[in-house]
Amino acid sequence: MLDLRLIREHPETIREALRKLNTEAPIDEILELDERRRRLVAEVEQLKAQRNAESRRIAGLSPGTEREAAIAAMRALGDRIEELDRELTAVEERLQALLLEVPNLPDPDVPVGPDESFNVVVRHWGEPRQFDFPVKPHWELAEELGLIDFERGVKIAGSRFYVLRGDLARLQRALITWMIDLHVTKHGYLEVYPPFLVRREAMVGTGNLPKFGDNLYHDEETDLWLIPTAEVPVTNLFRDEILPPGSLPIYLVAATPCFRKEKVSAGRDVRGIKRVHQFEKVEMVKFVEPERSDEELQRLVADAEDVLRHLELPYRVVQMCTGDLSFTAAKKFDLEVWAPGSQEWLEVSSCSNFRDFQARRANIRFRPSEGARPQFVHTLNGSGLALPRTLIAIMENYQQPDGSIEIPAVLRPYMGGQERISRQPAYWDPAQARRAREQALTGDG
Repeated sequence: MLDLRLIREHPETIREALRKLNTEAPIDEILELDERRRRLVAEVEQLKAQRNAESRRIAGLSPGTEREAAIAAMRALGDRIEELDRELTAVEERLQALLLEVPNLPDPDVPVGPDESFNVVVRHWGEPRQFDFPVKPHWELAEELGLIDFERGVKIAGSRFYVLRGDLARLQRALITWMIDLHVTKHGYLEVYPPFLVRREAMVGTGNLPKFGDNLYHDEETDLWLIPTAEVPVTNLFRDEILPPGSLPIYLVAATPCFRKEKVSAGRDVRGIKRVHQFEKVEMVKFVEPERSDEELQRLVADAEDVLRHLELPYRVVQMCTGDLSFTAAKKFDLEVWAPGSQEWLEVSSCSNFRDFQARRANIRFRPSEGARPQFVHTLNGSGLALPRTLIAIMENYQQPDGSIEIPAVLRPYMGGQERISRQPAYWDPAQARRAREQALTGDG
């Protein structure tokens, strides 16, 4: 949420920012309601002062006609105050609702452009692998090795759901555990395990509601919402709190499932597990002092990059232009990993600086020092990393001529020393599963 005073004092600056964002917001109505609210506040305060003065005067009157007339006038004045209070409440509620529709303002150094074609590639790391055999997309690898059961996933839950099987399910679990360990032991984050269902206020606090309600899963009876990312519960840990002096920065990391109603055009991203309704993600969230948030964003991006470098996956860092910024971000960088089978760059992390936008919505403040006036914190978050696209990148980059998949060296300790993934056994053949595991460990077969 933007500071109302900023909109009031610099409306043209806001309008220009909205043009750069290639979007709209009800600025005119906000200004009209703000003016009306201030007039109502002034009138109510004036009438209440008049009522207080008249009360003192009535107290000094003797019983009689004059006193009865003054009391009757006081009742009428009280009715008018109540009427204005109701009107003021309605105006404030409408004003608050409209303020929630205004996006964050882009930082001055964000590239200006109407859509993703104006995004800027900041840097590359690593060289795409060269293969001396035909590379396959992950969905073909998955089907040939029995790693993903697409048919039964659809049978259970519908389109864009799937079942991971055997070593690929184990690889995902190992990947998540290793990423959490890396962020905790090397990057200085504290692991948390938050609820996967949150109240409406939590969704409003991070900017998911009211604008993106159609993309969220909601239980109407309890008014609880399935999280689209761990950003929502983790950011709201400190909603309506004032953090004490010396408590910042706070770095938190969480691994959670994410639930989203992916609405895409027919025929787009329908193969494989690139765009699905349920997926896992490791999320990094920061609460920092305002003057440090730019530096913290660069560190956040570096932490996400470190994951890809350990996995030895070629990637690029892309800065989002104004037309491709999220609703809440003032500045955002995406990490995209190369998938040779799919022949595309896959976004596996988005790292954003929200400035005080989320903190105003969630009322998260801190005291710079003892007795100092509370200020809004700056919040940041980034994927560290998101699955299943990281799984896709591993499968396609580490595929072997015999159709197997090599396991990245950094993950092998988390896989019991296993070095590769081969054809998976049927559901009903645990003995074959044991044999396959032994072969993977010894390198035979």
